[in-house]
Amino acid sequence: MVINDLDALVASAEGAFAAAATPAELENAKARFLGKAGAVTEAMKGLAALPVEQKKSRGAAINQAKQRIEAALQARRDALARAELQAQLRAEALDVTLPGRKRGSGGLHPVSRTMMRIEAIFRSMGFDVADGPEIETDWYSFTALNNPENHPARSMQDTFYVDLKDAEGRWLNLRPHTSPMQVRYAQAHASRHGTGAEMPEIRVIAPGRTYRVDSDATHSPMFHQCEGLWIGENVSFKDLKFVFSDFLRRFFETDDLEVRFRPSYFPFTEPSAEIDIAFGHGPLQGRWLEVAGSGQVHPNVVRNYGLDPQTHIGFAFGMGPDRLTMLRYGVGDLRQFFDGDLRFLSQFR
Repeated sequence: MVINDLDALVASAEGAFAAAATPAELENAKARFLGKAGAVTEAMKGLAALPVEQKKSRGAAINQAKQRIEAALQARRDALARAELQAQLRAEALDVTLPGRKRGSGGLHPVSRTMMRIEAIFRSMGFDVADGPEIETDWYSFTALNNPENHPARSMQDTFYVDLKDAEGRWLNLRPHTSPMQVRYAQAHASRHGTGAEMPEIRVIAPGRTYRVDSDATHSPMFHQCEGLWIGENVSFKDLKFVFSDFLRRFFETDDLEVRFRPSYFPFTEPSAEIDIAFGHGPLQGRWLEVAGSGQVHPNVVRNYGLDPQTHIGFAFGMGPDRLTMLRYGVGDLRQFFDGDLRFLSQFR
């Protein structure tokens, strides 16, 4: 192979590389010229048959041709890589004239807003806020609240039982109300301060999740409740009416609100009353709406607090923050709060 043949070899390689449309085709073309059985390798093998005086010049010529072929190969590799990059950029093109995508801002759930509002109002009245277990014993859920076994009032509070028992072998349950925290808090309070005349008054609310077998547009198997308790030496029903009426007017931010205490029955209070409200304006104007239950704490329950009902008296109430949320925001179906539909929840951000 003479020098002209090497020029033809380089030209042939350049043409083959230029014709390669993909990296795979280019590697195949490379093997024809630079592979173990390629044209350049065969030319190098031919040096062995040349006279000594020709080997040096011939070898230098072949190396020069090899370098030209390798340069052409690299140039084609770079060209294919640039083409691939351009194709990718075209495919992933970003139209910078479009409006930017905003990162959505979160917000508090409307029921969480209500719970925080309730806590803030009662804290301003001197009430503590208590929290406790959602899996309770039968004693705290029912018996301590003047609701002994087989008492018919238990049917008003159907609840869920879990596959666990307490130390006395009774099934544990998901609490049907937050009233157990009244008992727990009062017991702890009496333990810390004693039960004599020097004992500070008990003022506490207990907000939290509760569970009952109930589900419709205004009820959910899991719902929220807030119980309240005020125990002292001279706490009357009059105090209950003032505290809760003031709370409702502050919660709904209106004085144009009637509050009615309607006689009722609860095993843990005597006398007992349902609390109704009627707005003086708006879409619910003139309608009486039940918002809470209340009453003077039953002497048996006071005893279970560890206190003497002859010297300690007071009231308790229980309300549903979910229902108050529905009334405050004009929502007609409780289930919307728990469906997780962002189209609904984003309205309260």
